[in-house]
Amino acid sequence: MNVFDYQQVHANGVTLNVAVAGSGTPVVLLHGFPQTHLMWRHVADQLAADHTVICPDLRGYGDSDKSEGDYSKRTMAADIVAMARELGHSRFALVGHDRGALVAFRAGLDHPEVVGHLMCLDVLPTLDMWEVMHGTSAAVGFHLYLMAQPTGLPERMIAAASDEFFGHFLDLWANDPAAIPPGVRSVYLSASRLAVPSIVADYRASATIDVTHDEEDLAQGNKLRMPVAVIQQDWGAALGFDAAARWKAWATDLHHQTTTAGHFMAEEAPDEISTAIRALLKR
Repeated sequence: MNVFDYQQVHANGVTLNVAVAGSGTPVVLLHGFPQTHLMWRHVADQLAADHTVICPDLRGYGDSDKSEGDYSKRTMAADIVAMARELGHSRFALVGHDRGALVAFRAGLDHPEVVGHLMCLDVLPTLDMWEVMHGTSAAVGFHLYLMAQPTGLPERMIAAASDEFFGHFLDLWANDPAAIPPGVRSVYLSASRLAVPSIVADYRASATIDVTHDEEDLAQGNKLRMPVAVIQQDWGAALGFDAAARWKAWATDLHHQTTTAGHFMAEEAPDEISTAIRALLKR
């Protein structure tokens, strides 16, 4: 097992907690909700055999700064580009899961000269996500609507039962609960409990400024120029939309596939995800 070096990296006005291991071409891994960089522990260890693997806690999560203000994916993407630059990398492959995938998507659109390869796990771009949510099927995304509300009420409601709230998603979204053992679950719940305002701010941005940025790119015909891979559960079929077609509107070189693993696929099926990342890097 590789030993990860932890660094506090000052980038784009915030300090990010970053774990780094290995050597070779750089791969940056961005975590999802309600998690931290720890979700990559299996995949990162495999990739570090022949790559420099960089696993930050996103702005507002884990042990990174939980600043007030801007949680647009544009700003969070700029954090990652600046962090990599501070570590000596002007170009890198970028893999994101869930919230981290939305940051990765925005980084690919805003910084195509920096992001050489892009993988997004189990999301749709923000604009598409809101477009496919409708009727009673939208109940599965109740947290999206709750955290879209104005500052105050969502934070108080979630803080009043934070472990139950965040634990609900860890339970509901995992096909294999054993993939998130008690010690790791405890880390996720503790980190989320201490980050309620910034997590809500991240989600609130996805109902406001992030939509605007996606609309602007769509209107301008701005697409992802690098090789892109997307792995998702087959929830497009369940909710009545074509996920691959949605992604094709954004990427000129796309490989889209579904998985039988649950939402936390990097923990439930790390071999599958590591293999897919290596395949992407060969394109």
